[in-house]
Parts: sequence; C-alpha cells; structure tokens
Amino acid sequence: MSLQSIRIGRRLTACLGVLGLWSVTGASIAADDAYAPQKVVYHVNYYGPEQQTGALRNIQNHINAVGADNVEVQVVMHGNGVSLLLPPDEVEGTKMKEGNASDEMQARISGLKDQGVEFKICANTLKGRQVDLAALYDSDEADVVPSGVAELSKLQAEGFTYLKP
Repeated sequence: MSLQSIRIGRRLTACLGVLGLWSVTGASIAADDAYAPQKVVYHVNYYGPEQQTGALRNIQNHINAVGADNVEVQVVMHGNGVSLLLPPDEVEGTKMKEGNASDEMQARISGLKDQGVEFKICANTLKGRQVDLAALYDSDEADVVPSGVAELSKLQAEGFTYLKP
C-alpha cells in the first residue's frame, strides 16, 4: 500500500467518524438556529418583472433560511425600481416606462410585509418620475425616504448587509 493510499484512507476515516458522531448524537440544526440575527437591505433600482420577482423570491428564501424573527429586512427602491410597486394601469401620466405591481406581485409583496419586510421608496424618484404615492401598491408617507441612495448608505452604517439581487 502506498503512502498516498494511507493518507486518503485516514482522511476518509476521519470524515466518516465526524459523520458518525453527528448521526449518533442526533445533531440537527434548524434553519433559524444556524444563523445569528441579521439586518439586511435589498436594493432594487431596475425594471423587469422577472428580475424583481427574483429579488422577492431571494428575500423569501432569506427569511426561510434565517427565520422571520431572526432577520430585519428592508427593500429600498429608487429610479426604475419603483416600478415594483406601480400597478400597470397607473403608468400613464408618469415618467415610468412600466409598472410591475400585478396581482401576483402584490400578493408576494403582501406576504413579505406580513413577515415584517419594509419597502422604502425614494422621494426624489417620486418627484422626478411624477409618480403619485397614492398610485403605489400598499404604500404611504411612512414608506418614503428623502433619497434612496442616501437611505442605502444610512442603513449600511447601521450595520445592515447590502444585497442587490
């Protein structure tokens, strides 16, 4: 038997020993036990219902992995990203090229809000793109921040992890 075969055998034995210990002790880690509490900000500044749906799916997967009680999630939208909350029939009269808040998208947003996710809207975008806050899905003055990019910076300074799906 070669020296290399002996080394491979020892590594395999060590790995099997760890796996055996894990199964004997019944060690299992629940998803929310595997992570320390988290604060995260998701940045949405793009058009496209597919990409925005993907971002909302990422947020839900994040909550599923960490646990809703173990994560604070904020979504900051500015520029094209405000289309996430704009119903398609509210585009006319704005400087937005599309609105993506279809019934399906609204259901996703509501589901995330029910889990504590906050959606923040840039006031500069509302003014510059001539979007009436009342036209946005399930939004009010408390959701508006002066500047989307300034809000992203503020949240990062407060310890939020920045993610842009």
